[in-house]
Amino acid sequence: MRDGVARARPAPLLVAAFAAVYLIWGSTYLAIRLAIDTVPPLAMAGVRFLIAGSLLFPIALATGDRTDRVTGRHWRSALVIGVLLVTGGNGVLTFAELHVSSGVVAMLVATVPLWMVALAHLRGIQRVSRLGLAGLIVGLVGVGLMLRPGSVGSAAPLWLAFTLISPVSWAIGSIYARGATMPRRPLLATAMEMLCGGAALCLIAALLGEWGQVHPEAISGLSVAAFFYLVIPGSVIGYSAYVYLNRKVSPQAASSYAYVNPLVAVALGWGFLGETVTATTLAAGALIVIAVAVLLAGGRRSASSIEVTCMEGGQPEVA
Repeated sequence: MRDGVARARPAPLLVAAFAAVYLIWGSTYLAIRLAIDTVPPLAMAGVRFLIAGSLLFPIALATGDRTDRVTGRHWRSALVIGVLLVTGGNGVLTFAELHVSSGVVAMLVATVPLWMVALAHLRGIQRVSRLGLAGLIVGLVGVGLMLRPGSVGSAAPLWLAFTLISPVSWAIGSIYARGATMPRRPLLATAMEMLCGGAALCLIAALLGEWGQVHPEAISGLSVAAFFYLVIPGSVIGYSAYVYLNRKVSPQAASSYAYVNPLVAVALGWGFLGETVTATTLAAGALIVIAVAVLLAGGRRSASSIEVTCMEGGQPEVA
């Protein structure tokens, strides 16, 4: 009886971890929009990941396999991956939310598995199965619907196309990460990527003159609250929960957030920001969500078996 109780104890923690990656990561799109309301986007994102990485790094360094030492080669890999995932991935989506609704951004970012399948096939890493090809086609039809002028509200097709840089950059970074030399501890690798990507974002913000646009007296309390929500629940808790899930459940189950987050983001954007949700938006989003579900459930023999990890609301990396 005691053994049965002991085995059942992790269940509440698993539920909490799934809630974190489903709800917290799904709500980060709303939080980003609120944070950049009175703070320049790239500066906000850069400081966010520098702080989150600084909090995670000592925790990750002090836990797990102590023989897993950090080397200069690890940092070089973390810089490349961080620039692709954090700078190119999160930085682009953060900037895009100035021009595209948070829900639509979330749905476009959810296409990461589609680009990963296509790129992996082109590079000869894994062939696309019939099921994977079907999922890819369905997802691209959904993307095409979104890019049609006026199909998802007032967002210009140019800004919608710009938003797609984010998932493509994540896909490239994820595939690169497969062969990169990184620490064996996922949380440690994630913290290093946050630090490198956050530093790159801060540098780009400086080059674009964003730091001169930061006026503390003009920053709203809501933007400050949203910023700290992104740092603590969005980054520290969310990534920690995902790493925990990745050790306890199947990759397909852990990656299921990829088609739940867009639904959460659309609902929150509609409910709190009054974002327009058109019939075309719902149809295109449904096609993308179905495509992602098909790709994640496609099995290990297909290209869709690539394991997608560490994606904030989206942010992925191949383990």
